[in-house]
Amino acid sequence: MYYVSWGAVRRRSGQALLVLLLAALAATAASAAAWYGLTVASQAAGSDVRNAPAVQHVILAHGRGPAGELDAFAATVDGLLRLPEGRPVLGLAADMTYIYPGKPGSASGMPAAYRDGFCAHARITGACPAAANEVAVSLDAARKLKLQPGSSFDARAVTDATPVRFRVTGVYQASDPNGPYWSDQLFRSQGSLDPFFTPRETFRGPQLRDTVRAWAVEVPEPLLRGDGGYDLNGLINAARPRFAAAQLDLDTEAGRLVDQVRGSRLAVAEGVLVAAGQTLLLAWFAVGLAGRFTGRDRRSDAGLLKLRGTTYGAILRLAAGQHLVPLAGGALIGWLAGPLVAWPFAGGWPVPVELWIAALLSLAAVLAVTLVGLAVLVTVDAIATRAPVAVLLRRVPAHRRDWRSGVVDVALVALAAGAVFQARNGGAGFGVVAPAMVALAVGLLLARLLRWIADRAGAVALRAGRIRLGLTAVQVSRQPGVDRVFALAVVAIAMVGLTAGVFSAGRASRADRAGAELGAARVLTVTAQTRTQLLYAVRQADPSGRYAMAAVLDTASAPPVLAVDSARFAAVSAWDNVDISAQSPPGPVVTGGRMTVRVDSERRTTTLLGAVLQQEATGEGVQVEFRGIHRGAQSVTAAVPRCATAPGCRLVSFQLYTPAGSDNGALTVRGVSTPAGEVLTGAQLADVTRWRAGFTGAAVRATSAGDGLRLSVDTVDDAGTAVYAVDTPLPLPIVLAGPRPDSWQFDDASLDRFGDPATPVRVVATPEVLPVLGRAGILTDLDAVRRLAGAGDQGGTMQVWLTEDAPAAVVDAIGLPVLADRTTAGRAEQLAGQGRVVTAPFALVTVAIALLVAGALVAVAATVDREAQLEQLRALRTQGLSRPTALAIGYAGQAALVVAALAGGVVAALVARPVADVTAPPFADGWRVIPPPGALGPVPLALACLAGLVVLGVTAGLSARRLRGGLK
Repeated sequence: MYYVSWGAVRRRSGQALLVLLLAALAATAASAAAWYGLTVASQAAGSDVRNAPAVQHVILAHGRGPAGELDAFAATVDGLLRLPEGRPVLGLAADMTYIYPGKPGSASGMPAAYRDGFCAHARITGACPAAANEVAVSLDAARKLKLQPGSSFDARAVTDATPVRFRVTGVYQASDPNGPYWSDQLFRSQGSLDPFFTPRETFRGPQLRDTVRAWAVEVPEPLLRGDGGYDLNGLINAARPRFAAAQLDLDTEAGRLVDQVRGSRLAVAEGVLVAAGQTLLLAWFAVGLAGRFTGRDRRSDAGLLKLRGTTYGAILRLAAGQHLVPLAGGALIGWLAGPLVAWPFAGGWPVPVELWIAALLSLAAVLAVTLVGLAVLVTVDAIATRAPVAVLLRRVPAHRRDWRSGVVDVALVALAAGAVFQARNGGAGFGVVAPAMVALAVGLLLARLLRWIADRAGAVALRAGRIRLGLTAVQVSRQPGVDRVFALAVVAIAMVGLTAGVFSAGRASRADRAGAELGAARVLTVTAQTRTQLLYAVRQADPSGRYAMAAVLDTASAPPVLAVDSARFAAVSAWDNVDISAQSPPGPVVTGGRMTVRVDSERRTTTLLGAVLQQEATGEGVQVEFRGIHRGAQSVTAAVPRCATAPGCRLVSFQLYTPAGSDNGALTVRGVSTPAGEVLTGAQLADVTRWRAGFTGAAVRATSAGDGLRLSVDTVDDAGTAVYAVDTPLPLPIVLAGPRPDSWQFDDASLDRFGDPATPVRVVATPEVLPVLGRAGILTDLDAVRRLAGAGDQGGTMQVWLTEDAPAAVVDAIGLPVLADRTTAGRAEQLAGQGRVVTAPFALVTVAIALLVAGALVAVAATVDREAQLEQLRALRTQGLSRPTALAIGYAGQAALVVAALAGGVVAALVARPVADVTAPPFADGWRVIPPPGALGPVPLALACLAGLVVLGVTAGLSARRLRGGLK
């Protein structure tokens, strides 16, 4: 029997090769899905791990106890956790209080800390502490406490009143403050002074007996990814009861990252299965149609076998034997071709421990796909061979009955409606294939319309004597199964257009998000002591304002505030729809080593006039005191050495002191000068619009004295009362996104982030979205807010925004330590590594395979009908039809099918996009600050048409060329 099947395959080798091609395409899709899925799942997991916050990379353990038992503590933690890999970092911390010299009773919290590898993870000015009681203090603590290498200070433990003397050997800054080493908050500021670090020998002293022992390990990436099925969450959950019994704390957020990785793997599996599943359904549909087309010869065989008394089961076994050969060959080809197809699009291979899994999984997928294909072909033959012998042996096809196909069409349209409903209500379940189902429904409807038009047009053309058009139309309408071939081709072309559109929209969406999150093509996070230092450094590095801009992000504010250099915002940022112009008028600048004021005092007692300056290069506050001012006119001079060189110091305010027991008469300032010349003339001082009182607290009375500024107060205040130079527009112009803060009543809008608890602001624009901040936040001018803050400069995240073409010389000239360097291209690449995105290239592969399946089916249909078509054309040639006309009819039939399929595919794609709500792939974290771009434009449609024309056109053309040799 098997020899009979093999002989049938040899006799019909052309049909068998086409079935083999369909089977190979289906098997390739299945095999590639396994290889691609495992490869990109590992890549997506690695991307999640690399882009996760450092705190999710570490496991921490803490416990109180003697510092001398740190090694025993580490051994205990190792035994309780049983982590297979990772090198722990040990540490000690003790609560201590800094004792201010000369101020009994004044103290601030300043913890003492030891940590393995501290000096390797910090930038130290000075020397690394090496002996007991030698310490390194943070830059912030050194600035606040006026400490430097060589200084000494006293501190006492909270459990011991005896002070301990420490010697400062260095001032440190964390080299990677966002890295895993610094993720333990025990060694970061807890609202007081930053910890000082000291060698382990310091903790042997009696004052530091009560310590917190720390153990930390950075989990290796393979364990976080779960390579080889490793379950980190299970290990952590099993260890928690053991830690609780040992009275130790186990802290980690690695479980959240592991869950995210697992979610990414599931998203990859879903995306690959959906993409491959749609193509496999089309392939099985094409295999079934191919079985129907090629079954005409097998039906004759079945009729003859029935006449000889062969059983129904034996007939089916013979038919199945004919299918096994091409299906097995196609399966082998597809299994071998799958990894070769997946490799260039996946960008590599699975991790080594998963290579054998990929091979076995692809083999299982290919076998399953092949068995389904065999079942489809056997089912088609089983239905066909149940007919009577007379029907099986008849060469002329039976009259077409449409009620069965109509029922199938209605069922498919109903399924499409259900898929659309699910897609518009969350996209779960059957909704993921809604675009393909809508395209199929449109294809089926267009197929019926095409057949109806061809029937009517053919009849009209033949009656009118237009033989070529009439016979071409009749060929399209009367050829059995052409409507199904047309519908499958329509679906394939529509899916190419939709998939290409979604792929393009996804890239644009990721680029848009990267630009919205960063604000500029490249963003450096830097370290600067003040906002003034940041602004000055950037302006000096790029005087033209073409490439670089200073920015400060303050997320601690409610709402968050982004302050940028407005003069450069339009040139550097991609956000050209926001205007935050707030140019400040030039204020008085003090240069030289001395500052002289001409005053006229009406007070009977000696008066102190203070001035606050701000160094325009560093932002450092400079306090100036003009002492010994007596009654009458005089000039008083004070030294200002920190303002001696350019750019000098900006005058922030005058401070009028009125000690208790003295009178509160007026003081008139008539001029301010330096060795470089006059800074403020009497007329400028008399212009009261150049001065303002504080927004809160006791206010000074500032009035014009004709040739000077007259200052007076109503109350006696030892702290003094200030009058500020106005060099910033007030109320401060801001751009607001999102709702107004609840504290703003009527037009009384103010913020507390600019050096004063109630700085008045004025909303000049209300866009829906702001760069970096999104849909809620405030954008304002950096120069204006740093002037308002004066010497009391606020903090925030210091950034430098750069254009894409910023020269390296500009970046180097900024000269500030860089903590992070991010680009929109890099951020877009990070987003492209998410589980819902990495499957997009594979979707392009599967729709390309689906288009090849449609082309192969067109070839099958043309091959099985070639002899019948040749007989018809030969008969027409005998009746006088010219050979060119006969050839034109043969070519036109295939060309009409291709052109109609291209037009139908475009229509199906245009219908499916809005009906199935096809958009760019959503982000895994649900981010949707800006609307996604359109998912179907002219370029994807043009590519779909071009691809369809190439594949279907070439296939149809090659099939029709066989007619040339058969027509004489």
